[in-house]
Amino acid sequence: MNRGILLYGPPASGKDTITTALRELNPAYDAFERLKVGSGRTRGYRMGSADQLTELEERGDVIYRNDRYGNIYLVDRPGLVQAMQGGRIPILHLGQVAGLEAVVDGFPASWTSVLLWCSRASTAIRSKGRGDSDTEARLAAWNATAKDIRARPEFSWDLRLDTDTASPAEAAQEIDLLMRRSL
Repeated sequence: MNRGILLYGPPASGKDTITTALRELNPAYDAFERLKVGSGRTRGYRMGSADQLTELEERGDVIYRNDRYGNIYLVDRPGLVQAMQGGRIPILHLGQVAGLEAVVDGFPASWTSVLLWCSRASTAIRSKGRGDSDTEARLAAWNATAKDIRARPEFSWDLRLDTDTASPAEAAQEIDLLMRRSL
């Protein structure tokens, strides 16, 4: 059976660093590169075009679309199929509960949902520390994420981690343990 990890949290909550730590624990873990239509940061994304977006939408292959920071970010069916080949376990980074629900409902696999949390102050410090030019937009996204969680109390998380207190290695170990238990 195909398996995947859904990492949810505000900007700078540790999704990238925890993904790296998971990969060090088990090479089957692999960051899912969402399709991005737009500009700016390209690392961690598959860059796409407006024509490609139209084609995916026409075929019904867009599982989740998020418009943020003036760009369009997609979880697409062909991308997930490719990401799960050879027993790989994709790790999807999402910032909206609706995105998690869309993936769980729209792509057949055993999904593990993990809420990564950090304080708003940590988001500001981490965003500036990594050189983001849009820290204020990321803080607005932090606010939106907090509101999203409050609005969706019924969503059941498989694991909740506070990245203000847990190191990336500790968080990765907890996620890996949960994944091994679910086999």
